[in-house]
Amino acid sequence: MTKQARQFAIREIINTSPISNQDELRREVRKRGFPVTQATLSRDLKELGIVRVASNNGMRYIVQPTAEAEILRPVVGAEVLSISANESMIVVQTLPGCASSVGEFIDVQKHTDIIGTIAGDNTLLVIPISHKKTKHILKSLKEKLIEGK
Repeated sequence: MTKQARQFAIREIINTSPISNQDELRREVRKRGFPVTQATLSRDLKELGIVRVASNNGMRYIVQPTAEAEILRPVVGAEVLSISANESMIVVQTLPGCASSVGEFIDVQKHTDIIGTIAGDNTLLVIPISHKKTKHILKSLKEKLIEGK
């Protein structure tokens, strides 16, 4: 059982169940076959960017979207072949089958100047909120996806 597999299990538990404390999380992680100490669990939570927040039903753990995106940045960046734009749209060329994961990475960033993304197999369309924002978004995407490699 590797650290990576354990951390994947922790993320999956946090994303699918309302976990309110480390004891509860430790029990769930153990049910999945990962005996873990409280100290190791604390380190994993920190590395994964998992925080405890107040919700309508009390305290619970969540994966911060930006932390999850940062973990994926090197992987997603390796899938991008090119980024180009005209006055109103941005097109991201990816490896075959990778446009959806790159689109999800962009969507998780919640960039206020992006309306949304549409993914095919190896092509992703990024739609700016205004044609005036296209250059700014293009620069931002290149920094995040290409130069951040």
